[in-house]
Amino acid sequence: MKREYDFRKAKRGAVVSVPKGKTRITIRLDDEIIAWFRDQVERAGGGNYQTVINEVLRQHIQRVQEPLEKTLRRVIREEIRRAS
Repeated sequence: MKREYDFRKAKRGAVVSVPKGKTRITIRLDDEIIAWFRDQVERAGGGNYQTVINEVLRQHIQRVQEPLEKTLRRVIREEIRRAS
């Protein structure tokens, strides 16, 4: 280890930059929630559990914004496919 380090050209900020369209936040989730998402990723053969959480939240938002009639039609179509 050096006796002295030169920090004159150092930059403040995150070590890993955040891609455009993403925001770094701190969030507290229950241990069992994180475990479930990590297990899903492991069963799928790998990936990133945070990406899976992001996709689940996106799907939820889309469904919440979906008009009731469209939701009913989608559910009926899904059930008809399952019954076939």
